[in-house]
Amino acid sequence: MVQTEASAVTPFRKKLNRPLPKDPINVLQINLGKRCNLACTHCHVEASPHRTEELSPEVCDQLIEVIHRFPQIKIVDLTGGAPEMNYGFKPLVEAARATGKQVIVRSNLTIYFEPGFEYLPEYFAKHQLRVVASLPCYLEDNVDKMRGRGVYDGSVRAIQWLNQLGYGKDPSLILDLVYNPPLPLTETFSLTPRQDKLEQDYKMFLKEHFDITFNQLFAITNLPVGRSKFHLQRTKLYAPYLEFLESNFNAGTVEHLMCRDELSIDYLGNVYDCDFNQMENVAAKSRTGGILTVSKLLEAGTLDLIDEIRTASYCYGCTAGCGSSCGGALV
Repeated sequence: MVQTEASAVTPFRKKLNRPLPKDPINVLQINLGKRCNLACTHCHVEASPHRTEELSPEVCDQLIEVIHRFPQIKIVDLTGGAPEMNYGFKPLVEAARATGKQVIVRSNLTIYFEPGFEYLPEYFAKHQLRVVASLPCYLEDNVDKMRGRGVYDGSVRAIQWLNQLGYGKDPSLILDLVYNPPLPLTETFSLTPRQDKLEQDYKMFLKEHFDITFNQLFAITNLPVGRSKFHLQRTKLYAPYLEFLESNFNAGTVEHLMCRDELSIDYLGNVYDCDFNQMENVAAKSRTGGILTVSKLLEAGTLDLIDEIRTASYCYGCTAGCGSSCGGALV
């Protein structure tokens, strides 16, 4: 169990009353770096235009070898920062697609209008990338408060561009949107709204106002990690928020947690159970207790070196209510 400052919260492993086991790996999620054209208030990665950390050529080559050597990987999930801005984006995309794997790109949409990145929508369509795009609300004011002035307008134009290429319409061109709730300002916390109902609200509003279509909405809880954590600490809401999440713990979500069958890799080649553990520097451990890296996976000749997932108090964010993951609600 990783120690946290929220001593009033039951340790997550104690809540489960058992270790959280790792299943066979079929998802490789790679954080290519912290470079981004935005600096969103809720970003757990703390990405921004001022960050320079990104994948190295050496780690990129190792990851390409992993993609080629392990057919058990079904999905390569590329994130950041803006993954498109960081070294290795195209080589990883093309290695994964050449081996028949689905590629997810977690896109902030506005990157398509930055100099040098105008090629991205056509590139995505050519390689049939699944685009998972952040649009934390369907209303302009809420989006711009979280992500910066003008981001809503740019996001709408980007989605319309993707729609023109067939995204949201052609079955091979999947476009999903991501909802994040606003950061709380008082102890009147609420769970993320029901994903299916919210998806219909998004679809009706965006179709009516912008003639936009998309596939699914993913409703994701703000975990107390990164900038969300700093906000909660500044407003003295960190411990109350964790207690609220614990009070809404749903045991039915545990079997579906994203950490069960994925490896999260950082730009240095270190291995984690999930993206949130990565941001909190909670490294994955092998069954012998060793810290794992991509090079060690290659040396061992297997991706399945982890018996037990490392947990922390923020795991309550993934297990509260309907649950939360990179693919939205769990139950």
